[in-house]
Amino acid sequence: MRLSSLARLLLPLACIPLVSAQEPGGVAIAGNDFGDFVEKDFPFFSSTLDCRDLGEGFPKDNLTPRGLILNLGHNLWACFDIDLLRIACIWEGEPGQPPITMNALAPGSYHVAGQKTKDGQEVLPKPIGKVWLANGIYPGWQVGDKPSFEDPREPAPTKEEVGRGAVDRFLGIVRGDASAKWQHVISIEYERQGVRISEQIMAAVASDGFGEVALFRVIKIAPHNKPLSLVVGRIADHLGLPSLSSDQKKIDVVTTDEGNAFVALDPSKAPTELLISLKGPRKPNSANPTEDSSVAWSSTITTHADAPKPTDSGESYMIDNIPIPVPNPWKRNVRLADIDFPDDQGHAVAVAMDGDVWKLSGVRGDLSEVTWKRCASGLHEPMSIVVRDGAPFVFDRNGIWKLVDSNSDGECDRYEMFCNLFAQTAETREFPNSMKLGPDGSFYISKGGQEGTTRGKHNGTVIRVAPDGESFEVVAYGLRQPFIGVNPTTGLVTASDQQGHYVPSTPIHIIRDHQFYGHLPSIAEPEKYPETIAEPLTWIPHPVNSSGATQVWASDERMGPIFGEMIHVGYNRPELFRVVMNSRFERPQAAVMSFTRDLDFGPLNAKVNPADGQLYVVGFQVWGTTATKLSGLARVRYTGKPRVLVTEVTPMDKGVLLKFNAKLDPKLAADPANYSGERWNYQRTEKYGSPHLRPDGETGQEWMTASSAYLSEDGMSVLVGFPDMKAGIHQMRLGWGLKSADGLPAQNAAYFSPWELATFDPKKEGFGEITVDLTPRQVDAAANAIVSAEEGEKLYQMFGCMACHSTDGTLQGKVGPSWKGLYGSERDIAKGEKGKFPADEAYLRESILNPTAKVVKGFEKFDTGMPIYAGILNDAQIESLILYIKSLK
Repeated sequence: MRLSSLARLLLPLACIPLVSAQEPGGVAIAGNDFGDFVEKDFPFFSSTLDCRDLGEGFPKDNLTPRGLILNLGHNLWACFDIDLLRIACIWEGEPGQPPITMNALAPGSYHVAGQKTKDGQEVLPKPIGKVWLANGIYPGWQVGDKPSFEDPREPAPTKEEVGRGAVDRFLGIVRGDASAKWQHVISIEYERQGVRISEQIMAAVASDGFGEVALFRVIKIAPHNKPLSLVVGRIADHLGLPSLSSDQKKIDVVTTDEGNAFVALDPSKAPTELLISLKGPRKPNSANPTEDSSVAWSSTITTHADAPKPTDSGESYMIDNIPIPVPNPWKRNVRLADIDFPDDQGHAVAVAMDGDVWKLSGVRGDLSEVTWKRCASGLHEPMSIVVRDGAPFVFDRNGIWKLVDSNSDGECDRYEMFCNLFAQTAETREFPNSMKLGPDGSFYISKGGQEGTTRGKHNGTVIRVAPDGESFEVVAYGLRQPFIGVNPTTGLVTASDQQGHYVPSTPIHIIRDHQFYGHLPSIAEPEKYPETIAEPLTWIPHPVNSSGATQVWASDERMGPIFGEMIHVGYNRPELFRVVMNSRFERPQAAVMSFTRDLDFGPLNAKVNPADGQLYVVGFQVWGTTATKLSGLARVRYTGKPRVLVTEVTPMDKGVLLKFNAKLDPKLAADPANYSGERWNYQRTEKYGSPHLRPDGETGQEWMTASSAYLSEDGMSVLVGFPDMKAGIHQMRLGWGLKSADGLPAQNAAYFSPWELATFDPKKEGFGEITVDLTPRQVDAAANAIVSAEEGEKLYQMFGCMACHSTDGTLQGKVGPSWKGLYGSERDIAKGEKGKFPADEAYLRESILNPTAKVVKGFEKFDTGMPIYAGILNDAQIESLILYIKSLK
């Protein structure tokens, strides 16, 4: 009998055991009725696997950063290392237990929202059960008739680091027929030294009535002109030596003095087939396979959005929330991380952090019927998906996968590894943060840079993968947790980063030229930078955007006034920001302004849907966020109604030039009292974050009082005159409270970094013959103004109060108490005049004029103190702010 026939006979003998993936600890998700993270009816999942402490006789260096955990049946599991093309471990699971410990981000937080992983590589997933076989850190296949038991790959910066990248090409996974009873049997395919190899690994029970379990590796090797050797591994003492069958003569299993079993193959002009079997202990007959009663993936779920009509509101942009498919037939948690669109017909693909991929239809129009179909699973904490030429590509810890539905049944049956040439360590914070498609078909990916145990090759980098997947280049390094964006037309690459050690606040970078962006891991020598640091396009104050995510370009005219702009996604406090680019300078600058805060989930990614031209935002909760929903998908829809927006913010020698997309109320625009500004610097050190530092080096912000304001001749630009403008300041805030000529609100605050100043030419800028008055202006405390809660809300925006104080009760990401429910409450004062005081009007007034007089408990240790507004705000403005605070019940 040929081995191919034997392999076919073995296939029906494997079965899938029931496993559990729950762990105690943390806070359970409300209403959680999710099943196990590791599903009993799926043939594999992906994980790091720590086998460094398997016991006497097994290798001590056995750690797999990129592992496919294969379900062999009969509670037997195998970890295939796709970097070294080796079997890292085979083990027999414990009844009623998951196959591995849930010490990873996705499985650990699957039932317990927000449960994190520990930094480094000390606490990682480990096999649960009795080990049958293991290998050390060396390739499974090698050229030659005797293998080496050393790692041939180029070392990482820390020589002990095993995550050095792929030794050769892992090609992918082929699933069995989705309609077949035993669809869980898969093939794994790879190349070694140009020789194509495929194999199936499975367990079967003998039919002799004794219930003996045997493990089988059915391997097919393409013709090869050099001798090859396959390292089988070190076999547990309670098992016998493996047996070998082959259609090639004189092949034996050889065991080295150290106990490593291997097989040597002579060159062959014909394909070679091997069957390696390993017998286990006898099992009771109840271990035989049972009927597979799982719910088929052919099931779909339809959700219904309640999309308000434009006539329901005067808003120019509205949020349409699309319900996610929970509950579903598989009792699967659905924590969506990214979405993309294969066509303009309302189809989409979305990826979940838990390794699943979903196909959607009906994603357009009123969203009344959005159909979800599960099409792939088993991926390793993926957070990005893009579509190229109709095919979805997913970036996870394993690399970049191309998902193929070869028989058009709506499910992925081929998981093709497009590229895993770059390295991946087992560091828990080397997240596969984001992936974007370049205009030339290349892929840009960003990887987490926090390292707690070793230093890897590509942690904290942005990488460009060639369109064919055959090569890559590092285009940026020295990033902490970068999330990227790519302009679909120009190819401009940008990235945000997370405040932390060496990252003083939230930046937005332009990524290019293999530049170093300033972050060093905590295990590096303090403040020893490898080269000059590339400073950001702009900083954003941490209280304004404490956790930056990806960037997307509003590339469709149907997005209305924001067409062509960059949109920055804020995660911690769910928010979208407009990033208005400024190309007047040799060194590019940008200004960041809030666009919408109406999301109720933590957004990570956004894409423009070609079916309707609108922006779709997606994300989930696991890191710190003020979001109320675990996961979400929403459409930001332009209603066609006007919105007054700033289209340019340019720091100049005589002040700041603001350009708008509408004519302004001339009286309000020309009143310097309707503008507020401040500026400060940051300090980059090994400490976490940075205080705000005045230009003279003292702690705090420097208040800037506008001396004058001038409206352009076309009524759409304002020059806000500020004396003593300085270039090279890290952070400046400019707020304004205006209206358009036809009464529409025009109020916001811009945050930017004036690295350079332009020279103000009034005629060239459209102001005619004017002389800018830069005489320092004293604020008239007796100035008349409208006193109202509405005016207070405008001031809340204009003076940047929203950066530190929420109006919805949230505190995360804030350095000041929330204003919601503040009035009338009792305040516990920890700094200043200590004790308990009622938050009456007198308290609110004192807190505005002298904020250090009574500092509420819980906020006394923040070093980004509130500015003193005595002599800055007039009585009417203070009264308006108090009325606004009183209205926030």
